[in-house]
Amino acid sequence: MNPNDTEHQTMNAGADSAQESVNGAAGEAASSPEADPVAVLEAEKADLKDKLLRLMADMENLRRRTEREVADARTYAVANFARDMLNVADNVRRAIESVPAEASRSAEGAFKGLIEGIDLTERDLLKTLERHGVKKLEPQGQKFDPNLHQAMFEVPNPEVPNGTVVQVVQSGYVIGERVLRPALVGVAKGGPKAAAANDSGQGTADDETADNPSAAS
Repeated sequence: MNPNDTEHQTMNAGADSAQESVNGAAGEAASSPEADPVAVLEAEKADLKDKLLRLMADMENLRRRTEREVADARTYAVANFARDMLNVADNVRRAIESVPAEASRSAEGAFKGLIEGIDLTERDLLKTLERHGVKKLEPQGQKFDPNLHQAMFEVPNPEVPNGTVVQVVQSGYVIGERVLRPALVGVAKGGPKAAAANDSGQGTADDETADNPSAAS
C-alpha cells in the first residue's frame, strides 16, 4: 500500500471524527430545552409587582408621617406664645380674686362695671386660648395625676379619699395632648385610698404616686 494512501485515509478518519463531534454537540444543543419566555415574563412581572408594592407602602408611610408632622405643627406652633399668655391669664384671675366676694356682690356703678369687665376679659381670654387648642385644667376634687398636676403640699383630711386634689394654687393648662403647664395643687392625706389596688394587691406606679404625691413634687 502506498504510504500516501495510508496518510490520506488517516486524515479522512480524523475529519470524520471531528465532524461527528460537531454534529453531536449541535444535536445536544438542539435537544436541550430553551427558557420559557412566558415563565421569564411572569418572573419579571412578579419582581415589578413586589417593587411597586414596596414603593406604595413607603409612599403611604411618608404620607402619614407628613400628615402627622403637619398636624403637630399646627397644634403646637403657638405653644411658646400660649405659655407666655398664661401669665396674663394668671394676672386677670388675681385681679378678680383680689376683690372680696361681699364687695363684688354689693358693687355698684363704675366699680361694678370694672369687675364685670375684668370677668368678661378672663372668659374671652380662655375662649381664645381654647380656639387654639389650649385648655384650662380643673383638678379640684379629682384624683392626683402626676402627669397633669404638681403637688405642693399635703392637707390632712380624712373626709376625702387619699390623693384627692383639695386645693389649687395655680391653674394648669394643656395644649393638644401635651401639658403646657402642670397645675400646682394641694393633696389630701389621711383618708381612704382614692382607688383600690388591683386584684393581686399590687398597685401601679401612678397609684403609688397618687397615694404619696409629695414624691412627685
